[in-house]
Amino acid sequence: MFKILGVDHIGIAVTDLKEVGAFWETLGLASTGEETVADQKVTTGFYPTANGAEIELLAATADDSPIAKFIENNKGRGGIQHIALRVDNLEAAIAELQEKGVRMIDKAPRKGAGGAMIAFLHPKSTHGVLLELCQRD
Repeated sequence: MFKILGVDHIGIAVTDLKEVGAFWETLGLASTGEETVADQKVTTGFYPTANGAEIELLAATADDSPIAKFIENNKGRGGIQHIALRVDNLEAAIAELQEKGVRMIDKAPRKGAGGAMIAFLHPKSTHGVLLELCQRD
């Protein structure tokens, strides 16, 4: 059985990384830089907190990006797009959840931002919340 180790990050869709990032810096969080994840069509910026969880800002790099669609569906505004839970064994988590009937977007781990391996659960199985599982080595 896999274990959830804690909240890894909260993903927030934004229209402007620099403008929204400045707000998080006002709260005392420092950016670790930006990273573009081409296959997900996003540029991310991470803002770590003292307990190890992070705020992840996500800006679309293409009109067909899931982030662009999220913002369009949210009347042009950003907002919380997903919650990521850190797990001890991502492959075991995917297998166990599928055995329990949980619908997965990702049926195998894939590389995400910040060097994490990730997999998303489908919101239809999570009562409307987009959940990401991630494993960091």
